[in-house]
Parts: sequence; C-alpha cells; structure tokens
Amino acid sequence: MTQRTLEELIENFSLFDNWEERYQYLIDLGNDVPRMDDALKTEATEVKGCVSKVWLHYTLDAEGRFHFYADSDGKITKGLVYIVLAAYDGKTANEIRAVNIEEEFSKLGLDQHLSPNRRNGFFSMVERIRGLAG
Repeated sequence: MTQRTLEELIENFSLFDNWEERYQYLIDLGNDVPRMDDALKTEATEVKGCVSKVWLHYTLDAEGRFHFYADSDGKITKGLVYIVLAAYDGKTANEIRAVNIEEEFSKLGLDQHLSPNRRNGFFSMVERIRGLAG
C-alpha cells in the first residue's frame, strides 16, 4: 500500500461534491489500511473512547521513528484509522508533536460531518499517539 499524505487526502476530499461521496471515499481508505495481526488486538492495544473497536500498536525503529499498526471493526472508523496513519506513521516524537491534527481534521471537513462519537474516537487515537510521543 502506498500511504497518501494528509495533503493528498485534503485535496482528494475537496474533489467530492457531497458528503455521501466523501463517506464512500473514507470507507475506501479504510479498505487500504494494512491488515493488523489478530494477535496484536489485545486489551492493551485497544483504544478506549471509540464506539467501534479500535486497536493501535506501534514499533519504534533505530532512527526513533514510530511505525503504527491499527485496525477497527467499523468501516468509517477504519477510514479514520487511515487518516491517523497518514498523519503519524513513520514520524519521530518531535514530528508527531508538531502535527496540528485539529487544523488538518478541519481542512478535511470532517469536523462538520462526523458524528460526535466518531470525532471522539478519532481524537482518542490521536491522544494515544501523542501520549506515546511524550
């Protein structure tokens, strides 16, 4: 899978005329999330605060870059997982702390069109990652 950048996602979302098309794109993005090994789906990796089940696992490479593995049992939520991975995967702790995800989320237009529960779930994933970055 080739991970799209946040900038590419913002541009792609802007191409759609209505939110039904954008939701379909979000679901399609979720289909592109790399498969997470079921053995990593544990109580410790489950992200609390999400309506759908979400799991987030990471490794840290020798250069100090985080590599995230995530999954969800919800189609739209899995699309949100894709966006989280686009924002944070392969970044150092300093780079993670520098991401203004609230601004990027707004540029995607998701702040206005997601249910409060999905929005809370998205930011629960973000908070977990920020916590890992210190």
